[in-house]
Amino acid sequence: MLVRTGSKAAVTAVAAVVGLAVAGLAGAPAPVALAAAPVARAAAAPARASFYADPGSTPLAAIAPGTVLKTRTLSYHVAGIALPVRVVQLVYRSAGALGQPTANVTSVLEPPAPPLGPPRAVSYQSFYDSLNPADEPSVQIAGNVSLGGLVADAESVVIAPLLLQGYTVIVPDTEGQKADFASGPEYGINTLDSIRASTSSPLTGLTTSTPIGLFGYSGGAIATDWAAQMAASYAPDVNSQLIGAAEGGVLVDPAHNLTYVDGSRVWAGIIPMSIIGIARGFHINITPYLSSYGRQLYAALQKASIINVLGAYPGLTFAQLVKPQYANPASIPILVKVENKLNTGSRGPATIPMFIGQGASGTLEGTPGNKPGIGPGDGVMVAGDVRTLARHFCHSGTAVDYTQYNALSHVTTFPAWAPAAMAWLNGLFSGNQAPNDCSQIPPGNSLAPVHPAG
Repeated sequence: MLVRTGSKAAVTAVAAVVGLAVAGLAGAPAPVALAAAPVARAAAAPARASFYADPGSTPLAAIAPGTVLKTRTLSYHVAGIALPVRVVQLVYRSAGALGQPTANVTSVLEPPAPPLGPPRAVSYQSFYDSLNPADEPSVQIAGNVSLGGLVADAESVVIAPLLLQGYTVIVPDTEGQKADFASGPEYGINTLDSIRASTSSPLTGLTTSTPIGLFGYSGGAIATDWAAQMAASYAPDVNSQLIGAAEGGVLVDPAHNLTYVDGSRVWAGIIPMSIIGIARGFHINITPYLSSYGRQLYAALQKASIINVLGAYPGLTFAQLVKPQYANPASIPILVKVENKLNTGSRGPATIPMFIGQGASGTLEGTPGNKPGIGPGDGVMVAGDVRTLARHFCHSGTAVDYTQYNALSHVTTFPAWAPAAMAWLNGLFSGNQAPNDCSQIPPGNSLAPVHPAG
């Protein structure tokens, strides 16, 4: 059996995130306070198929992005338990990585007490990291329970403090309804169109003048970063509402990450997951390049989540997944083409303030930091790439608050970064000037495009 139902390392890592976050995020009482009112186990989670199905006879191409197609209201569920928080779920028109029209889902969580002033919102991009549509945040929020959905459930320790501070929290299914893991542009489009839908629905209390902050770590940072960079060109209407974006554990250049995690004790399983997600999102056929073992993994992991692979394939290398003549990823032209498209260092900069945090002690999670041109990272993300991205933003006049956590790994950076990110957003919502430490960010790696080998 190639797919693990959940490695001990994966479950331990998620538990660590939950425990550390509860201890660090605005005090542990926050999630408890949400649950203080009577709660009830969901008798039956709402049927996914009926709500998520094709919303009507009008072709999606004829509908404007962000248009609400379906609406339902329900309670916010964590691990199948209903909490006293009202949720408006919206099916809305969006687009895939290639620009093709799609329908996607977002969940708008209302604060348990009315805010003291005008509404304000945080778009929280989940790090659910899964190839299985059943693990999407909207499905978990509606009351379903799955192993892969444990990540979205765990994120309640971040969402609860935001709700208790009076924020409306928008949680988009960033990967789309086919779970196109690692397909960055789709993450960004889904996030921006989710905000359009959330601010146009009369049931959310949000309007096109509501100030909104972006917040995302790891897989959520993929969505946050792409949304921040795409907003000015793809959704200028949304861009005018954005006050800033907080991101941590940031994916910048997938070609570098592929090299960095190659052979890692904990993170190597992300290699086949990424290949599947990118192939799915960009409609490419990667199977002719795969070895027999690679094809086995490719078939077995089609619905895997990060929990299935984290720590489950220690030492796995890209060369093991492909035929010998393709051991160098640069020898696969279609992969090079897509990797270059996914390099966020080659895009236009964000026009809103950025708060960026990145760990640099990946050896704690079994990933050496001594590969030429790559250097240290947090175990899965490359610190030198993130510094270069931050400096790219700075050169265009964007205010950047950058912190590198040299003693922390990917999992352990999150509980240090998240409270600081919340405080940064709170400051911007209060009208404070965005901090800017651009002059202090050290140089990083080259983010030049990959050139095909041979």
